[in-house]
Amino acid sequence: MAADDRDRTAGRHPAGATAPPRGRVRLDQPRETRRRWLPAYDPEAFGNFSERIARFLGTGRFIVWMTVVIVVWVLWNAFGPRGLRFDGYPFIFLTLMLSLQASYAAPLILLAQNRQDDRDRVNLEQDRRQNERSIADTEYLTREVAALRAGLGEVATRDWIRSELQDLLKEIEERRPHPRDRERTHVPPGDEADGRGR
Repeated sequence: MAADDRDRTAGRHPAGATAPPRGRVRLDQPRETRRRWLPAYDPEAFGNFSERIARFLGTGRFIVWMTVVIVVWVLWNAFGPRGLRFDGYPFIFLTLMLSLQASYAAPLILLAQNRQDDRDRVNLEQDRRQNERSIADTEYLTREVAALRAGLGEVATRDWIRSELQDLLKEIEERRPHPRDRERTHVPPGDEADGRGR
């Protein structure tokens, strides 16, 4: 009986697999919505909100407003009408409010720093890729300039061609018989034009 069970399960599970197979996932249909216990929020919007708060907490305006609120709080609760005072001398409620503000400010600042680190990491990766492309382009241009320099040594320049032509003209002038020599030797004009002179 145990062998029959093993044979039946062997057909369903691949050899060596211990976990039962999962249901087939259909990629052409949307997933079923699951019930959430926590409220849904947009992480990007929350991150932008935390960055705005962190930027405000790091300004002089926040320090000035915080100082004004604390001074007014203390003065009101120390010297205000007795019936309207809401926080007595040790200012426990003020301490609670400042602790609450600090307990929210620290994670928001850390979240903003993490987002900034992620942006810096992406920027550094883009800079690294740009630098690699620039280095590759520079190496390519260096090789091209070296090839052009090597090829330029084999190319005839205008000055070199001009000097070669002048040398050929001098050589032709030297080989050409002088008109007085032509009269003495009686070289026919056709032979001289053909270049078949004596």
